[in-house]
Amino acid sequence: EHDSGPKRSLSLPSHGAGRSNFISSQEERVSLLFMKTLVSRGSVDAVSQQMASHPQYLESFLRTQHYILHMDGPLPLPYRHYIAIMAAARYHCSYLVCLHSAQFLRAGGDPLWLQSLEAAPPRLRLLDHINKVLAHQPWLAAGSHIQSLLKAGEQCWSLAELVQAVVILAHCHSLCSFVFGCDTDSDLAHLAKSPNVTPPTFYEEEMLCFADPSRFITDPDFCYQEFARRDEDHLQVLRVQDYSWEVHGFSLINRLYSDIGHLLDDRFRSVTSLPSLHSSDLKRAIWNYIHYVLGIRYDDYDYVEVNQLLERDLKLYIKAVACFPDEKLCLLLFFCPQIHVNLLIMEARLQAELLYAMRAITRYMIA
Repeated sequence: EHDSGPKRSLSLPSHGAGRSNFISSQEERVSLLFMKTLVSRGSVDAVSQQMASHPQYLESFLRTQHYILHMDGPLPLPYRHYIAIMAAARYHCSYLVCLHSAQFLRAGGDPLWLQSLEAAPPRLRLLDHINKVLAHQPWLAAGSHIQSLLKAGEQCWSLAELVQAVVILAHCHSLCSFVFGCDTDSDLAHLAKSPNVTPPTFYEEEMLCFADPSRFITDPDFCYQEFARRDEDHLQVLRVQDYSWEVHGFSLINRLYSDIGHLLDDRFRSVTSLPSLHSSDLKRAIWNYIHYVLGIRYDDYDYVEVNQLLERDLKLYIKAVACFPDEKLCLLLFFCPQIHVNLLIMEARLQAELLYAMRAITRYMIA
């Protein structure tokens, strides 16, 4: 049985020689991770640099990201990056749209596809609906959405392809929360100016100039809606005792997309066991509150703890970053968090979206 919820926190080593050795080993670990990233991708992106204060988590994050975007899988590499573009565009995240546009071209993608979503192949355009649902109102994901993709005639998706696509969508949706929470999106010039990354290629510079997220989305008015209490009696609400990551989501996703369950599980474990000033109760409150605003309920959790442990400004910040991160004014008004808080928000958001996607696939399979 897997234990991915926030249950414990680790203490930093004590002061003195032990702490100095710890810091030295951490710096060496980060340097090695950056070197591996430079070899595999040609640059170290701004997101990785911001996560560098938590090398244990960064290693897990990079391993998962590399697996879904670059390793063996049913989807061609250009498809993977285009799906990432579609996901980031739902939140108008210029940083990720630019980054994956450049990687799309390096992977041999057709530049014409970058003109607009309409220029992409019909199979990719079919993902538009499930993309916007998972991004903004994931509780609406249904077996019918899965069926429409798997039974789309000549343009149909295989189940294996669809699961990889859903993982990429969820990964990039949640990464948008981190990007906006850390204000990475406001500094596109970072890719070209930072002394710690290799100079951008011609294509990367071109993408930095003209990539417009709005060209990759439809229905721009579709956005997060408050998960109202009245909806809790409907089928959309996800009760963890009925469908959990540990018992249901992990086994299904790992069966349909080999090894990804273990990689994701390691990310969830890593983020909830990072050394920090936060107690395990506070981490659990943050995690469960994010799931709460996304319609997920834990019957064995006392939600009074959320109001006791999370100050109002922190709650407003968490909700904004998890649910509508592109509304930057909201983020500036509420709170200035530690990187660790943004990592928790990202991973809780990721798990929530995957739970809804896997529940929809389960409902399709048993229908």
